[in-house]
Amino acid sequence: MPEKILIVDDEPDMLRLLSMIIREKTPYEVTTTNNPLEALELTKKGGLDLLIADLKMPGLNGIELLESVKRFDEDIPTIIITAYGTVEAAVETMQKGAFDFITKPFRKEQILFTIERALKWIRLQRENKMLKEQLKSEV
Repeated sequence: MPEKILIVDDEPDMLRLLSMIIREKTPYEVTTTNNPLEALELTKKGGLDLLIADLKMPGLNGIELLESVKRFDEDIPTIIITAYGTVEAAVETMQKGAFDFITKPFRKEQILFTIERALKWIRLQRENKMLKEQLKSEV
């Protein structure tokens, strides 16, 4: 079953671009939305393996979305993307639990590499959790 990626960005062109890049180069299932509140609801339903969110969005910015998601799913890796990349913004998002911080414009290879790293990380997290539970049940 392909891993599932949710992309949220208030710019429809960016949603199309990211979706196209991921669908053309990977086997992953991609869902997009331009509404951060909808993204929060989709994340709450579970079943997602990765969240990619824009930093600057109306209603709920990327950091607020990240903080909300981490309250009910602290394991989901979140990549924050932005055209307003500052060192301060990068540090804040990483302190809040983001997996990575990417500035626009980005190269296709950069986003694909970061997605692969994030999904590998979540696979390892899940495997580690499963193995710990197996050990507990054997004791």
